[in-house]
Amino acid sequence: MVKIDLKDRKILYELDKDSRQSLSHIGKKVGLHKNVVLYRIKRLKQAGIVRYFYTVIDSFKLGYNCFRFYFVFQNTTPDIRNDIINHFVKNKYTWWVGTFEGDYDLAVVMWVKELHDFHVFWEETLKKYRQYFLSQIFCNYVQLHLLRHSFIADDYKKSDRETYKITGGGRKAKTDSLDFKILEILAKDARIPTVSIAKKLNSTVDTISNRIKRLTKLDIIQGFRVVINYSKLGYQFYKVNINLNRYNDRGRIINHIKKDPHLVMIDKSIGYYDLELDLWVKNLKQFHQIMDKLTLEFPESIKNYHYVHDPQLHKMLYIPEE
Repeated sequence: MVKIDLKDRKILYELDKDSRQSLSHIGKKVGLHKNVVLYRIKRLKQAGIVRYFYTVIDSFKLGYNCFRFYFVFQNTTPDIRNDIINHFVKNKYTWWVGTFEGDYDLAVVMWVKELHDFHVFWEETLKKYRQYFLSQIFCNYVQLHLLRHSFIADDYKKSDRETYKITGGGRKAKTDSLDFKILEILAKDARIPTVSIAKKLNSTVDTISNRIKRLTKLDIIQGFRVVINYSKLGYQFYKVNINLNRYNDRGRIINHIKKDPHLVMIDKSIGYYDLELDLWVKNLKQFHQIMDKLTLEFPESIKNYHYVHDPQLHKMLYIPEE
């Protein structure tokens, strides 16, 4: 476990809140000179705590649908598992690829515009790897709430729980190829300077700046964040899948649990569990304390829950690569 001080935690919080803000702005908020902020971010990168900066993009508004798979492996070796993982990572439509400990081994989330494209890829996948899948769970991913990681900053702005919300089924926004290219670049590096984007796309700084503002106003760009390796700070990840007796109580349960600073994401899919929660906690005991408190608060609403933990992230990209 890597030890960091409160200043580092405040910097991480500010990067999670808006990783594209300037070093000067971060410095004013945390009480440090911008050069010291830069030094600390570099040190956090070297320690493997800060992995990279990314942009939260609502690709539903670009005309995509979202599919998700959970796989349980059988008859595999480490090499075979790595080959399966790389198969999904290399596909241009995959949004998120990660492995877990628990009820399933691999999770894959895909952005798909044309069902035919997905069908072709899925047929290729089954021909190569079907014998290694003990089970495969398929669902339509329809909603995602992302909450700020306020647990990282201890008592610093714990009440600040503003969320990003990505929901399918809405109207497609009007965009063009330049918009898409800008999004592709920002998806991989949220802190890339506007002047660098302009050079890459043979455009002007004003044009790129105005496009980013417009994409943000349209809620296509939801926010700019940072991938933090919380395991190096002594935290453990748990994803909880909940079945409900009373589905009408789902909203009340969400309003109750989202006050917990350790909750970082709420998912909803068609064809899987009624409610899915993602949490970063200090240990298994704390996780059970949170869930016990929730089930005691809603004893007649929650039927049961299952969970996975200790993920290894292999890919996260909020826009397809085209």
